[in-house]
Amino acid sequence: MNDCFVDPRRLELLLELSRLGSMREVGEALHVTTSTVSQQIAALAREAGTALTEPDGRRVRLTPAGRRLAGHAVTILAAIEAARRDLDPAAPPAGTVRVAAFASAFRQVLLPVARILAGRQPEVRLHLLEQEPAEALGLLAADEVDLVLTYDYNLAPARLGRELHSRPLGPTPWSLGTPSGPGPRGTAVDVFRRYRDHPWIVNSRNTADEEVIRVVASLAGFEPRITQRADSLDLVQDMILAGLGVGLLPAARLPAARPVRGVSLRRLRQPEVIQRSYAVTRRGHAAWPPLALVLRLLAEVTGQ
Repeated sequence: MNDCFVDPRRLELLLELSRLGSMREVGEALHVTTSTVSQQIAALAREAGTALTEPDGRRVRLTPAGRRLAGHAVTILAAIEAARRDLDPAAPPAGTVRVAAFASAFRQVLLPVARILAGRQPEVRLHLLEQEPAEALGLLAADEVDLVLTYDYNLAPARLGRELHSRPLGPTPWSLGTPSGPGPRGTAVDVFRRYRDHPWIVNSRNTADEEVIRVVASLAGFEPRITQRADSLDLVQDMILAGLGVGLLPAARLPAARPVRGVSLRRLRQPEVIQRSYAVTRRGHAAWPPLALVLRLLAEVTGQ
């Protein structure tokens, strides 16, 4: 590798190319010509001593070396920006932040953040993917996204690798969704015992709520008969209404779960069922200015 490596501006272009996949889109995002992007990426490849891109139809894609360098670019640019802020704290962030999040977080958190960015900081853009936690964390580990909004439950805590860093976004109490009618009172164990002979509905793309159901059911002395799987809260409610089973739902009606007449939410306590949401990044990446701004806005929107 050349001793003069490396020009931060070229790293920024490579990083944007890893996110947008097109030199034309990089040029439009950073207000330079496509030719300039191509020339600077080629110069960066000469400095690195290896090919960073390869043809992919009419577009280009990063080589394995290019993807590794783009991953390093996040940390390098974050460190450079931290030093720049010490000298010029008014310097605005700019770039594309790739985010994977579960559906409820999309509606409640990410869309408000996107609206704030459009009004306050349009140079910072979001690329959003709807993913359940395991899928999203896999993308983060592969450096295919910069930020993940994920969740676990107090009765089924998740474990993150040491290479990841999480920030809490707040708790949400959950209830048991059942057909309307007279219901049991008492503890969560009492509520679950009342529905021991019913079929149960769990998430189709994440195991956390199934773990919670099995934990509380075991306290109530039975093994739940799981017959249905769905990851849409709307669909879970409709399935309950259709008599296909009972399942966990947010205790407060959320935008992701429209109220359905005929479905009741049975309060769970002793033990409570609490869903806990988190913003997760790779260690060392959170100082990258666009990502740091998005994290601050997440805290602002969630009151954390």
